[in-house]
Amino acid sequence: MTANGLLQLAFYLAVLTALAVPLGGYVAAVYEGRVALGLGRIERLLYRVAGVREDEGMTWQRYALAVLLFNGAGILLLYALQRLQGGLPLNGAGFAGVSPDVALDTAVSFATNTDWQAYGGESTLSHLTQMLGLTVQNFVSAATGMGVLVALIRGFTLERAGGVGNFWVDLVRGTLYVLLPLSLVLALLLAWQGVPQTFEARTTVPLLESGAPQEIALGPVASQVAIKQLGTNGGGYYNANSAHPLENPTPLSNFVELLSILLIPAALCFTFGTLVRDRRQGWAVYAAMSLIFVPLLLICFAAEQAGNPVLAALGAQGGNMEGKEVRFGITGSSLWAAATTAASNGSVNAMHDSFTPLGGLVPLWLIEFGEVVFGGVGSGLYGMLAFAIVAVFIGGLMVGRTPEYLGKKVEAFEMKMASLVILIPSAVILIGTALATALPVGTASLGNPGAHGFSEVLYAFSSGAGNNGSAFAGITVSGRFYAVAIAIAMFIGRYWLIVPILAIAGSLAAKKAVPATAGTLPTHGPLFVGLLAGTVVLVGALTFFPALALGPIVEHLELMR
Repeated sequence: MTANGLLQLAFYLAVLTALAVPLGGYVAAVYEGRVALGLGRIERLLYRVAGVREDEGMTWQRYALAVLLFNGAGILLLYALQRLQGGLPLNGAGFAGVSPDVALDTAVSFATNTDWQAYGGESTLSHLTQMLGLTVQNFVSAATGMGVLVALIRGFTLERAGGVGNFWVDLVRGTLYVLLPLSLVLALLLAWQGVPQTFEARTTVPLLESGAPQEIALGPVASQVAIKQLGTNGGGYYNANSAHPLENPTPLSNFVELLSILLIPAALCFTFGTLVRDRRQGWAVYAAMSLIFVPLLLICFAAEQAGNPVLAALGAQGGNMEGKEVRFGITGSSLWAAATTAASNGSVNAMHDSFTPLGGLVPLWLIEFGEVVFGGVGSGLYGMLAFAIVAVFIGGLMVGRTPEYLGKKVEAFEMKMASLVILIPSAVILIGTALATALPVGTASLGNPGAHGFSEVLYAFSSGAGNNGSAFAGITVSGRFYAVAIAIAMFIGRYWLIVPILAIAGSLAAKKAVPATAGTLPTHGPLFVGLLAGTVVLVGALTFFPALALGPIVEHLELMR
């Protein structure tokens, strides 16, 4: 590892923390109704049009039903847009309708905040589909995740309450006051750096060497890139995603997009501390996430910097630059790979399939932790709070008393629901990988044999069930088997977790707060930070080590041999 590279990583983490702390306080004020930004009339108008009463609460069952109905309607709308786009406006390139299996996969993907892409954006989708379909889902899927998180936090703050808030109010506030302003600022900055923002479909430029004309796809790129990063969505306008020179043209755009990936997930830790009236709790969760993220980031960076020993034996010097952009280098590519998989973002500025075995293991394992190390907007933190419930339960077993977290007793129901949140994605990943590797239709589209081919399949189902969206690109996933199988994995990985999280919120909100005693485990100090981080790592290691041993670990041993 180089000193320059380490300095870049340290600078990134310092800037991220400096921005996340005040943003977290602002987001807390938004959900408490203390922020208007001159948009109060628009907010009230939306409530009147939708027939929503701002002061009307929902039980956790009604909240969950609203989430499922709203997201289900989004899936149907996006599916219809893709299938009918050939006859719709803003289709200057004349694209035909998308095939049924890819349309289904894409609709589920963007509604679940996954943005898994089994197509090339610039060669498949019209401007209308990109904007009204994909970009809109990028906003509302992120706002849905934040709403569910805030509902869970209310479970800790309310006492003997029958409700956990109002989904429609949370959806509007998250979109109107958080996602839209940040996206507008980022889109303008990206457009300044050279990212296109136009309704033109194509432009033609002469090649420098031959002067022959080359056609370049254009469109409303900056606006989609802004929300894809801030909302931890990750779906690129272009097939090459953030490695494309028009989607991520400069080192400054690369740094700003990197900050955007982790900005809101990191800030929500401090939102949590503010809303529970104990900022130390937010710092504890942030510290636990960082305690996992930073060592894995350094492992990825070191593995890529060390390069390929086979090439080194032949006299090649330097790290592993295969599949990476020269303008970003190993440091920028390693940091992006770790951040995007930690944050459930899925955008890439380098090809993960070309990483060294250990370098590729890091993003794969970060997804398999359950996307709780920062994780998706909202979804990462509510997943980490499920681990926190398990951690305090373990602590309670050690001292022989009923565990408590933030003044609420953690009992059998909360443990069952938290266990579902942790185990369901793991089961989907392992079962999906087993089926794909056992069936000829699953192995027919592999780009590589042996251990690396297994890693491609494992990564695909990890990315789907973890709602990440990145991929080991050597596998062809546009066929019907993977399109349908990963769509199922994405759907289960999103909504089968939201329901038990809301059930925990409802159960906690109905309870009376209990005062802390001498036997209460403090959940704001180093001991709890270590216990929480250790719980996440231990569960991830025990669940996925056998699968990782068949893929990147054995590939690393073969490479060293």
